[in-house]
Amino acid sequence: MNLVEELRWRGMIQDIMPGTEEQLLKEMTTGYIGFDPTADSLHIGSLVPIILLVHLQKAGHKPVALVGGATGMIGDPSGKSDERNLLDNETLQKNVNGIKNQLEKFLDFDVTKPNAAVIANNYDWFQGISFIDFLRDAGKHITVNYMMAKDSVRKRIEGETGISYTEFAYQLMQGYDFFWMYKNMNVKLQMGGSDQWGNMTTGTELIRRKAGGEAFVFTCPLITKADGGKFGKSEKGNVWLDSQKTSSYEFYQFWLKASDEDVIKWIKIFTFIPKEEIDALTEAHDKDRSKRVLQSRLAKEVTTFVHGETEYLKAVETTEKLFSQQNAPAESLSLEDLEGMDGVVKIDFPLEKLKAGVDIVSFLAETNIFPSKGEARKMVQGGGVSINRNKVGDQQFAINDSLLLHDMYLLIQKGKKNYYLVKAV
Repeated sequence: MNLVEELRWRGMIQDIMPGTEEQLLKEMTTGYIGFDPTADSLHIGSLVPIILLVHLQKAGHKPVALVGGATGMIGDPSGKSDERNLLDNETLQKNVNGIKNQLEKFLDFDVTKPNAAVIANNYDWFQGISFIDFLRDAGKHITVNYMMAKDSVRKRIEGETGISYTEFAYQLMQGYDFFWMYKNMNVKLQMGGSDQWGNMTTGTELIRRKAGGEAFVFTCPLITKADGGKFGKSEKGNVWLDSQKTSSYEFYQFWLKASDEDVIKWIKIFTFIPKEEIDALTEAHDKDRSKRVLQSRLAKEVTTFVHGETEYLKAVETTEKLFSQQNAPAESLSLEDLEGMDGVVKIDFPLEKLKAGVDIVSFLAETNIFPSKGEARKMVQGGGVSINRNKVGDQQFAINDSLLLHDMYLLIQKGKKNYYLVKAV
């Protein structure tokens, strides 16, 4: 399969401009994807564009990761109903640096290779362009009618909040990125999410009108969950690629919990496993879905890709200690077992309070395992809290130092999947 056929089979192409496949077959093509620096880490929603760039490079083409240091100051209206808060320069630079560091883990930047990856920052060219120059060099080539016809703009204009000129100009800035890189880096292809189609085609139009050139785009479907939930969100919020924000254990668990409906799509999109092997895994999965064959392989592949094999093995070890041995008493866990539970939320709690004794509801609120006593009380009454693997249903139950494992720890379980290790200090 060529690159386009491969991506189509994986469900990673939604819209594609005519001639794109022919261009990729004709010559080594330089293609880019933009990353919005709204945080100092990418999250798993960013994995699709990262994987697209990896596929592009594996197929012999040259990938460019564009970090939007300039456009990040503006805000993209695509898929948003409200104006985005603007970032200050210090925060923006921190975010740009964090994203650059992450991208360098996934792509091959060996400059001795003709298709070595490149990281670009559009602030490098926008900082030297005056407003008048931009209006003359870019604005005169794209009509307001053309810009207003884009879905992202039209929806905002028709909505209650409207759209500022700042965000209205975003598509012209993104289009200029494509034009600048076309002229200076021989970039002929842009890839992105399906919500970016309007912004991306503005770039090809600017290249055609201003340079008389031809450029191409294709988009990937936005990832959804079968249950209607938002992809990339856990109970704690975004699932980040930075292990300081989302531990490798939590990251691994996100993929392991994928539904049967989702995992069949996700294993094609988020891994590089070839078609024949995925077909065989799917067949084994369908024979006995309780074994979660696809989920286990998906979790392994993505966790290793993002965090490395060592962190993957740590996540598996923690999972086995918490779930495979659930019927064993907590007292059977060694001190090394408890302290080696990488990724479990760890909390310090005053030993003096435990010696005096504290009711479970107050304890759960004071440790911030629950945001309030009311929520803690409700969960205890519903049988959703365990202390050292023993369910506690009495809201007057006393937590004291006699419960400490190895005179130091309490293992708290909230619901089915959330574990906390409380250390007496």
